[in-house]
Amino acid sequence: MSGHSKWATIKRKKGASDAKRGKIFTKIIRELTVAARESGGDPSGNPRLRTVIEKAKQANMPQDNVTRAIKKGTGELEGAIYEESHLEGYGPGGTAVMLNILTDNKNRTVSEIRNVFSKNGGNMGEAGCVAWNFHKKGLIQFGKGPVTEDALMEPALEAGAEDIRDEEDVWDVVTDPASYESVKKALEGKGLKPTSSEITMVPQNFVKLTGADAEKMLKLMEALEDHDDVQNVYANFDISKEEMERLS
Repeated sequence: MSGHSKWATIKRKKGASDAKRGKIFTKIIRELTVAARESGGDPSGNPRLRTVIEKAKQANMPQDNVTRAIKKGTGELEGAIYEESHLEGYGPGGTAVMLNILTDNKNRTVSEIRNVFSKNGGNMGEAGCVAWNFHKKGLIQFGKGPVTEDALMEPALEAGAEDIRDEEDVWDVVTDPASYESVKKALEGKGLKPTSSEITMVPQNFVKLTGADAEKMLKLMEALEDHDDVQNVYANFDISKEEMERLS
């Protein structure tokens, strides 16, 4: 299991404390606001907003929070103006790391993120240094207990999925971003309920990590995700199941 799938599974197993849940809500609220400001507050005509609303539902965010965030984006309520940007760098073992950030003070955020990298065995790089290694994809995950590969294969491929990947305890259905919603609807129409679904950045190659580098990588990921201005962290690390059990 590697990269994004690995990190998503780690986070689910660790669970979300009330403090972490509050931080997740803060990040989703920012993304709702930016999506509404960018293309309007009607999700039927704003695919990005639709996706973020789905993320809010998965996080059990109250509907009032969602509505207020959208209204801040459309200007119906006052709110901070966030700038959207990407940062790139390297983690332990030469891993590639890419971040999506939303901030009201980019200079401050860049300085803080640079510090997080340096404290956790990595370093921030120039724009474009690792972006080439990531492709934007739809990613729909299903737990292996309730869902089999055979149940997924035909409806997913018929609806336009690119690939179905075995990631140890989950199935990853990978799609082109344009096909993401239609594939998700087709699978849900077959009674297949995803454990998570999103538009994400999928690495094209991976770096195997063990020992101290694996431990440092997980600490770096957690520190980056803990920063209020970081919306998403993508990385191309690969840590074996045995190594994960040792570290946990």
